[in-house]
Amino acid sequence: MTNAHSFSFTSIEGQPLPMSSFKGKAVLVVNTASECGLTPQYKGLEALWKARKDKGLVVLGVPSNDFGAQEPGGEKQIKEFCEMRYGVDFPLTSKEHVIGGSAHPMFKWIAGELGEGAAPKWNFHKYLIGKDGSIAGTFGSRTEPDAAELTQAIDAALK
Repeated sequence: MTNAHSFSFTSIEGQPLPMSSFKGKAVLVVNTASECGLTPQYKGLEALWKARKDKGLVVLGVPSNDFGAQEPGGEKQIKEFCEMRYGVDFPLTSKEHVIGGSAHPMFKWIAGELGEGAAPKWNFHKYLIGKDGSIAGTFGSRTEPDAAELTQAIDAALK
């Protein structure tokens, strides 16, 4: 059976990053961009990670240049920007496509499972993956990291 644990990314540092390494944890997968009006959400995502990582939450940033060409830099630039500007230390993947025919296989799988309407419409779309690798929720770009609907879903997924 296919679930999120069936997929693998490459970390922003160039190392294999299999989703199976997060079995037993809830994972918030977020397509990110450095030059978006929503980029300040990095601060909230980092706060979520810090507050819940010891309870089993992983925040996984997936930089993408698919919307408005708002992630033009390479991995080194993206990593430096996130660390210097927002103190990000949650895991980031290498830059990926998240929509269309060249989308990362996990994003294609999510759209296949939930329908094309669940594909990201903009930067900072959030997918909550349960401990078992199932899709536990999807949250639009404007859903702030501290929004009650998101934090409640995360807390439920961590139980």
